Amino acid sequence: MTPPGEPVIGAADLVDQLGRPPSGGDGDATGTPANPGSADGAGDAGGAGDVAGAGAETSAGVGGGTRPGSGPHGSPALEVEHVSASYGPYRALFDVTFTVPESGVTALIGSNGAGKSTVARVVTGLLASTTGVIRLSGQDITGLSAYKIARAGSAHVPEGRGVFANLTVEENLKLAFRQRGGRHSVAGSLAKAYAAFPVLGERRRQHGGTLSGGEQRILSLAKVLVEPPRLLVADEISLGLAPVMIDAVYDGLRQINDAGTALLIVEQQVDRVLEIARTAVVLEHGSVAYSGEADGALAAVEHVLASRGERSRPADGPQHNGSAPG
Repeated sequence: MTPPGEPVIGAADLVDQLGRPPSGGDGDATGTPANPGSADGAGDAGGAGDVAGAGAETSAGVGGGTRPGSGPHGSPALEVEHVSASYGPYRALFDVTFTVPESGVTALIGSNGAGKSTVARVVTGLLASTTGVIRLSGQDITGLSAYKIARAGSAHVPEGRGVFANLTVEENLKLAFRQRGGRHSVAGSLAKAYAAFPVLGERRRQHGGTLSGGEQRILSLAKVLVEPPRLLVADEISLGLAPVMIDAVYDGLRQINDAGTALLIVEQQVDRVLEIARTAVVLEHGSVAYSGEADGALAAVEHVLASRGERSRPADGPQHNGSAPG
């Protein structure tokens, strides 16, 4: 049985696609983008995230022009300028501004409900912004559909499961590699993936839905490592994993960054993500509390926690900001 949150797609249909020539259609494997602005937008965005994590990753590179560093010289990998967003009537982001340098690593940190996953959904097209501008390597992607942003060079590894549960590990990889590089690239890409992540070679005939949580995250990263995009957005990628699997996941992130891909890592394990990040963004109640060098992020987090303690004093009364979880 397919676990909750998995894409509902017939395994036989997907395996059949592996032997067919590329259709050339837009977003065949991408799934339907989230319906922004609906009253239950949080649920829509979360569900679409799983599909985009598999589909948007596989569609990045279709149509060409998605290699790391291929944007205008000197352009940041991602520019977010004065972006706000809402889930129906609930505002989730307020005038968010930050950049991810070309080939850089940026940590996006904050408490539960601060807006981190909402930022990930907005910059990958799963949730429409209400104001502001978003650029990918200098190209304005504001308001584009998720599959178009993926084709422009962005990949999204969403929170939770991002694999097809009813396909084997090898079938998951073949589907991704064929969509990106064509049938001729599959054999070489499989060899690279198994060399980088030996556990996937050991599990290649095992169904994706039976892998551990850490192994599923590694499978999602393997799709990106072999055909690196300009930008990878990794949302809570270590959530619920054992320490040994977190080590493996972060090793994979380093390899992807070494290949030239910029990383935006949404993470609650602040110490761990700051080990590899060069810049950091701290969110609080949907707004940017800090944006700058990673070395200053811990002090910013402590300041946020201290100010939150001041606001929660009994004399201040109950607090309500009307923000949606994110």
